[in-house]
Parts: sequence; structure tokens; C-alpha cells
Amino acid sequence: MLVEVNPEYPEPRKVRRAVQAIEEGGVVAYPTDTAYGLGCDLLNKKAIDRLYQIKGLDRSHKLSFVCQGLTNVSQYALMHDHVFRILRKHLPGPYTFIVEATRDVPKIVQNARKAVGIRVPDHPVVMAITRELGRPIISTTACRPGAPPTPDPREIDAEFRGLSLVLDAGPGGTVPSSIIDITGPEPRIIRIGAGDVAPFES
Repeated sequence: MLVEVNPEYPEPRKVRRAVQAIEEGGVVAYPTDTAYGLGCDLLNKKAIDRLYQIKGLDRSHKLSFVCQGLTNVSQYALMHDHVFRILRKHLPGPYTFIVEATRDVPKIVQNARKAVGIRVPDHPVVMAITRELGRPIISTTACRPGAPPTPDPREIDAEFRGLSLVLDAGPGGTVPSSIIDITGPEPRIIRIGAGDVAPFES
């Protein structure tokens, strides 16, 4: 179901509608500061299973999650000094940072090294959703595996069967976030996408 939303000042009732869908175990599509994302409740295993199924994603591919800010991040990421400095400088922004996970992170989203990808997008709509929900949402780019992001919300609604809601904030980006691994002593660039990666080059 397509629901138009103001990209700068999202209407509270529409945000609440998306949050209700997430709380009920649904998967929703929403705009971010890079491309549209697909997401669900971090704490609902059935919803996470459904997200994998809707996107057609192999279970070996680990999902990241969207937090509403650094305070929220600290519950799920081990905030070593260098990690905190990097996150404070570059978030919110078009990056996914791989960090060491705390015990609060469900194992289904951790990789073998007990690390997890976190995002704080610079976009009012998805930030309003996480604030209203009160916890992070599991997130993945709205595209088929190996394909570029789908920028048109109407195409997302048609392509991904089983979505509870698509928040249409106009055309989205076609470049996903850059992925930076900061679990080691030096940042390591995993994927070059949106955002300047020069600060992370050794």
C-alpha cells in the first residue's frame, strides 16, 4: 500500500501508521538519505524472516539496522573511544558502520565476528519512525540482490510483494550507503557508495 508522506515534515499520523505496521510484524519501505530502504522490527524474528523472503536475500547476508541517534547506537554497539569519535563526526549521514555488537543485538543480525552494521540516516521520515517506535528497525536497501536500488516508490510497491506499507516521499537515490568497518584499529572500506570515503582511507 502506497502512502504519500511529506519528505521534510512527515505527518505524525502517517508515521504512526508505519510504526503500527512494524509493531504488527510487517515490513515497510521508507526513504533514507541514500536510497529507499525495506525494514521491520529488530525484535521480531518472524518479521526478519519475512524481510529476507520479500527481498529474496540469502540468509548469509547480514542486515544492518537504523538507530535514531548516538544514544540509541550505544545500546547496541561497543563504544570504544575511536568508534565514538568516528560516529559522532559522521552521523547522521550516508554511511553504514560495522561495529562490535553488544548483547542487546539479536544474533540473527550479527556476523560471525559478533559485529553488526548500524545506520543513522539524515532523513526526517525514517528518523521519525525510529523515534515513534522507540527502538531501531532492521534495514536493507530496496533492491534485488546484485541490482541497483529502486528509486521509484511505486515500483518498490509493485516489485516487493508482501510489504505492509510504502511511504512515498518522492524519488529516492540510486546509490546505497558506503559501508565502513570500524571494528579494528583502523577503518576499513567495505563498499564505496554515497558519502565521502576519503576520511576512511589509510
